[in-house]
Amino acid sequence: MFDKLEDLLIRFEEILNMLNDPSVIADQQRFQKLLKEQGSLQPLVDTYREYKKCRQTIEDSLAMLEEESDEEMREMLKEELSDAKKEVEELEKQLKILLLPKDPNDDKNVIVEIRAGAGGDEAALFAAEVYRMYVHYAESQRWRVETMDVEEIGIGGMKYVSFMITGQGAYSKLKYESGVHRVQRVPETESGGRIHTSTITVAIMPEAEEVDVKLDLNDCKFDVFRASGNGGQCVNTTDSAVRLTHIPTGIVISCQDEKSQLKNKDKALKVLRAKLYDLEMQKAHDAEAEARRSQVGTGDRSEKIRTYNFPQGRVTDHRINLTLYKLEKIMNGDIQEIIDSCIAADQAAKLAKMNE
Repeated sequence: MFDKLEDLLIRFEEILNMLNDPSVIADQQRFQKLLKEQGSLQPLVDTYREYKKCRQTIEDSLAMLEEESDEEMREMLKEELSDAKKEVEELEKQLKILLLPKDPNDDKNVIVEIRAGAGGDEAALFAAEVYRMYVHYAESQRWRVETMDVEEIGIGGMKYVSFMITGQGAYSKLKYESGVHRVQRVPETESGGRIHTSTITVAIMPEAEEVDVKLDLNDCKFDVFRASGNGGQCVNTTDSAVRLTHIPTGIVISCQDEKSQLKNKDKALKVLRAKLYDLEMQKAHDAEAEARRSQVGTGDRSEKIRTYNFPQGRVTDHRINLTLYKLEKIMNGDIQEIIDSCIAADQAAKLAKMNE
């Protein structure tokens, strides 16, 4: 591990030197690539330097203890030694986590799809609430949200909604949200006061670049139609909405959020690339069943991941046995504690697998 860390430290110093080279600065593509590499190495380098500093403190304290005869001074050195040893242990754990193979999709934007499942109108109402939960969370991260397509019901619910979240590290945080979300509460339409259980499914897909997916436009059929639902006069009176059908897979995507047909077409292609890329990822997950089992629910769309119990004000994530009694805050977008717990559990599982 430490040989690798030394190599990465050397590489980091090389990058810093290159970033000061006028010929590299002139080549903006290379400059940006090196800048990105520097950014990805910085946390690891900072932690390793701190680790080396603590190791040096231990060596210095041990050497001084051998020579020191004053009892009060010896006690101070022992305390300093104990603190440094604890810090070294903690930094070693951090270094192991930082050295874990990085998900190549972590820095990508995401396309989110929410579908109402079992529960009829109540499921559609909950789908709309979960959509708002993610919008609020995205706003707290200073990410941008763009709606792609939505199928609403008259009472404020959503049978289906797809939207794009653009921002640094969006996939790294939201990828744990894929799966079945279950709600338990008394619906407003229930006169008997009985608790109903409804479900929705959430799919989180990394945005795929053209280099990630080979897409032949000859396999795509485009239809245009008049947008429906909420929108300005121009949206509803022109054939600006686009329906894209990918013939080989049968995937159908509708985009009607933009006034421009070209913009809707561009959005539809983005969603299609993400879906095709997601299909490839799903195949990889299936082929590597062992690796999939070691992950915290980032692969299986049919996995029931979370229950939102309104009468008890409780949210439970079943993958990591986490229960929080702050449902109202969570529904308002305060989901960072759940995400952090999923990341920690995923890292712990991967570390355990690495140490087998």
